[in-house]
Amino acid sequence: MASIPAFDRIDYAAGLVAVTLLAVAYGFTADLVVRYAVWLVVFTVWMAWFVYYGTKWMYDVDDLTG
Repeated sequence: MASIPAFDRIDYAAGLVAVTLLAVAYGFTADLVVRYAVWLVVFTVWMAWFVYYGTKWMYDVDDLTG
């Protein structure tokens, strides 16, 4: 297995999207359905990032974006 790769722009973008969605959902709405939907989107973003980062780590790829 390769060493732990450094974060790149996609790693930071995934974190920013998740934090922004949660801040908007909890800051501007009290509707539980909206909050639940936001958590589903955050989970999807996290899982996509998890697969991306795991692939980058396991296969020692520097940049999967092109």
